[in-house]
Amino acid sequence: MKIQKKAMFLSALLAAGCFVPLSYGQQQAAAAERPKLYNTAKQKLLEGKTINGYTISRPDPELYCQVAPHYDYIWIEMQHSTLSFADIEKMIGTCPKAGIPMIRVADELESTLQHATDVGALGIIMPTVDTPEKAMATVKYSKFPMEGRRSSGQAQASRIWGPNYRETANDNILIVVMIETPVGVANAYDIARVPGVDVVLVANNDLASFSGTKPGEPAYEDMVTKVKLATLKAGKIFGAASMEATAKRPDKADFKMFQNGPSNDGWTPPAPAKP
Repeated sequence: MKIQKKAMFLSALLAAGCFVPLSYGQQQAAAAERPKLYNTAKQKLLEGKTINGYTISRPDPELYCQVAPHYDYIWIEMQHSTLSFADIEKMIGTCPKAGIPMIRVADELESTLQHATDVGALGIIMPTVDTPEKAMATVKYSKFPMEGRRSSGQAQASRIWGPNYRETANDNILIVVMIETPVGVANAYDIARVPGVDVVLVANNDLASFSGTKPGEPAYEDMVTKVKLATLKAGKIFGAASMEATAKRPDKADFKMFQNGPSNDGWTPPAPAKP
């Protein structure tokens, strides 16, 4: 029965135009053999380094241009904001290549992921992933054929990232899925092993909210450990939304991506604007 289920799962992946992924170690070895990615955040992850972001959730091109050079990437927040794709397009376009823009989108719809990649995002962050099917849809609509079915158009992304964008985008776009519920924890391995998924993040606050536990409690920390072990078993990169929630864990070195963290150069961001 297990063999049959595994065969059915792999058949579904192949039908979606996906391929069996390399392990994290194999990805690191391959990264050393090929030209550096222009997505420097993804390049750092493939080299085994940790990346930290800075979150922007309001339409502020000046802020984006100010902070982007100082962080590994900018986490552009759509799930919990009223930002539009026009807002984001303007921010990224105001100072192209100032940093690495990634967008936490609200859903896995084809139109959502088409817009997110077309405006120039080099990372797609998908929240509340409970099933491998949602992870597969994220990859499918974020990647060009033959790894996905993203449509090719004359959008801002190709103007920013170069004339060979169509040929280089799949390698450079980072696919991040967030596990936020006990259902997602139970399915963590099948989610993590979806081809094209690069990083699995634990959403610390929502995992606590959906499970009725708190960081530091054994039940909560056990869920985080289960997600970590499943992610590493699948050969993928593991991280968390909150650096603070992982600070006291003995395995904190295994967390390689954080939503917010210190800048690369000691720079201090401006104080939040008063309402």
